[in-house]
Amino acid sequence: MVQVTLRIQAPVEEVFAVLADGWLYASWVVGASHIRGVDDEWPQVGARIHHSVGPWPLTIQDTTAVRAVDPPFGIELDARLWPFGAAVVRLELRATGPAACEVVMSERAVRGPGRLLPHAVQTLVLTPRNRESLSRLADIAVGRHQAAP
Repeated sequence: MVQVTLRIQAPVEEVFAVLADGWLYASWVVGASHIRGVDDEWPQVGARIHHSVGPWPLTIQDTTAVRAVDPPFGIELDARLWPFGAAVVRLELRATGPAACEVVMSERAVRGPGRLLPHAVQTLVLTPRNRESLSRLADIAVGRHQAAP
């Protein structure tokens, strides 16, 4: 799996709250451009986010589903982008203080042409993208934390 880590100056619960709000998915996931719908059960196992990926009007419609969840410490997703394939994405949250945590994001292609790419190529493509995704996640969580009464 390709793995990136970021320390965020917000409590685990507040970072997980961003992950638990499916309507925010396109705000922090690089490449996701529009949320068309979120299952009422999100983020329970099996629940899906219905999203578009890419720039308009060349968007691809697909879904991301919850494979496993352990609130507020982690979530594992099946992120689809057909016809290119699908990936398992795991986000693990660990408290590092009363108002700080570390988030580890791991991803690996599991279906489609992406899984045929050598690990080194997947690393070259996914590492900068996932660093930016975690940076966006941090911005939202820190902003919410600072705005909280």
